[in-house]
Amino acid sequence: MRRSSVPDEVFGRLCDAILAGRYAPGERLPPQRALAAELEVNMASVREALKRLEQLRLVEVRHGDATRVLDWRRSGGLEALALVGSVDATVLGPLFEARRLLLAESARLAASRRSVAQAEALVAAAAEFAAAPDARSRQLADWTFMAAVVEAAGNLVFQLIMNSVRELYVAHADRFAAIVARPDELAPLYRAAAAAIADAEPDAAAAAVAALAAAQEARMAEADAS
Repeated sequence: MRRSSVPDEVFGRLCDAILAGRYAPGERLPPQRALAAELEVNMASVREALKRLEQLRLVEVRHGDATRVLDWRRSGGLEALALVGSVDATVLGPLFEARRLLLAESARLAASRRSVAQAEALVAAAAEFAAAPDARSRQLADWTFMAAVVEAAGNLVFQLIMNSVRELYVAHADRFAAIVARPDELAPLYRAAAAAIADAEPDAAAAAVAALAAAQEARMAEADAS
């Protein structure tokens, strides 16, 4: 390990082990001294890593007692989502379901709350997707569009959720490449969603964004099946 990154490396290894289930909820982690010896690091690095895990509610540290692993699905926050090492079916399905519901409701709110500038930005983002020259550019345009929808909704909690999803999305961009497949079919859906929000039509906006998100989910399913 490079000394400058030792605490990060220790945190990463322990975090991966907890999220992957190699340490079960309720299980005791090895003593700090044993972890330090196993990972060939000093005690300070182990203590710093455990402190970060505790802040994320992945472990419970009790003074005078062992450090116990928590069930991160029950105790963790959205921060844990960004730490997931792999995006398999257990993560992908719930993620896209939540994404579709969040974006549809955000679009409904955006149609009522958006400013003129936000409406114009959404129309421009839809055009940017249609003009994107390659898949990576389309992914960026998609994120720009969806983030603009959530921002126009004016709900702080929705924005914070999107921030957490972004960390997972960026870390696994290749895994999500299929959501922008067949762009000629998707481009009209972006335009329809942007137009409904700009025209202040909440129901139409929610339906248009839900249709777009559903089409993207279908593309992911097709890619996984192939």
